[in-house]
Amino acid sequence: MDVEKIQQVIERMDSYKHYGKVMQVVGLMIESIGPQATIGDVCLIHPANKRKSPVMAEVVGFNKKMIMLMPYSEVTEIGPGCLVESTGKPLTVKVGQPLLGSVVDSLGRKLDQSMLPKGLTNCITEQAPPNPMLRPPIAEPIQVGVKAIDALLTMGKGQRIGIFAGSGVGKSTLLGMIARNSSADINVIALIGERGREVREFIEKDLTAEGLKKSIVVVATSDQPALMRIKGAYTATAISEYFRNQGYDVNLMMDSVTRVAMAQREVGLAVGEPPTTKGYTPSVFAMLPKLLERAGTNQQGTITGLYTVLVDGDDMNDIIADTVRGILDGHFVMDRQLAERGQYPAINILKSISRVMNQIVDADHLAAAQQIRSLMAVYEENHELIQIGAYKNGSNAEIDTAIYFHDKILDFLKQGTNDYVTLDDSIASMKQLLNGGMTDGTNCHLYKASGYTGKG
Repeated sequence: MDVEKIQQVIERMDSYKHYGKVMQVVGLMIESIGPQATIGDVCLIHPANKRKSPVMAEVVGFNKKMIMLMPYSEVTEIGPGCLVESTGKPLTVKVGQPLLGSVVDSLGRKLDQSMLPKGLTNCITEQAPPNPMLRPPIAEPIQVGVKAIDALLTMGKGQRIGIFAGSGVGKSTLLGMIARNSSADINVIALIGERGREVREFIEKDLTAEGLKKSIVVVATSDQPALMRIKGAYTATAISEYFRNQGYDVNLMMDSVTRVAMAQREVGLAVGEPPTTKGYTPSVFAMLPKLLERAGTNQQGTITGLYTVLVDGDDMNDIIADTVRGILDGHFVMDRQLAERGQYPAINILKSISRVMNQIVDADHLAAAQQIRSLMAVYEENHELIQIGAYKNGSNAEIDTAIYFHDKILDFLKQGTNDYVTLDDSIASMKQLLNGGMTDGTNCHLYKASGYTGKG
């Protein structure tokens, strides 16, 4: 036993507990005089009614000598004079292998009100992104189990993708498909700002018991305080980082980043930040890269990020959508018109891109994917002429080929929510689609010009 070290610890200990005092509560904000604390520290506010449990709150700012706190829960029992105690540390949650299959809140507590399993480790929710020079390049594809993505928008392990869509176009259903069918070891799913009714529906219908076995779901519903919605995103990311550091390939799925940004806007406005575009405060645009950059690769494992972005009125140039698109490694656009035509998943291939696909697929796969995109683009450019019957067959070989392949491509892109398709099967089906178009002698010079050999 090292007596000197123990003596040093004892000397550093404060034999007194220091408390502050609540002075006023304005809207979302609690202001107190004392105790000594720093930004991000968790404080406990003791209600006047001694039988009530302390309310957890976080230091979010200072106003002269006043400490500005935001609570993690409702503040019905808080009033002037209530004691404020600083824990001296930021929010930590418990995480580990026994947590798989659980549904937890932003503070890491199980939502079914049962006890946490034993053998968990404490983990700080706010951490710095990995050093850029210590990030291995993305070099290996990951199966997501959706043909349209695996074949035409192939993702890599450690890639971060945004799924952009308006409400009701199928984002949650797509995330459920990926969670069940992905080749990743573990799924961490953050449901931020969801309606309370939809949480259980997502878990039972979209994720299913099969997907939940290898998943941890973090829930912060729309009725919870803004800080809980923000912390839901940070907690899910911290859980993903823990498993990445254990050497696992993790899928981090967040629905949605837009609601995290809205929650941060509420906090920013409450502490007095000046509003900018659409009322978003500067802290929103500082927070987004810090959060999204935490996903990706490190020397132990990978976090593949799938972040849904809810765009107002299907406007893909919305300020949050534009900011997130600039940070991530690609984007999938879900199109309401495709959904209305009965195409599911309703991913608009021509408006979507995976920025790492060229680095992780072989030449044959890339050429076949580019060929299909070319055929879709030619058909889209001449869509109106074809629909009204103004185009005469034989006038243009490229258009003839695009018309021939159009229905075949649409059939390929459709997939039932319960259909399981491997990455290899998706690629083989795509190549077979193109080969099938050549067997009847169809003139397809676009196909030949692509360099695709039809082999493999």
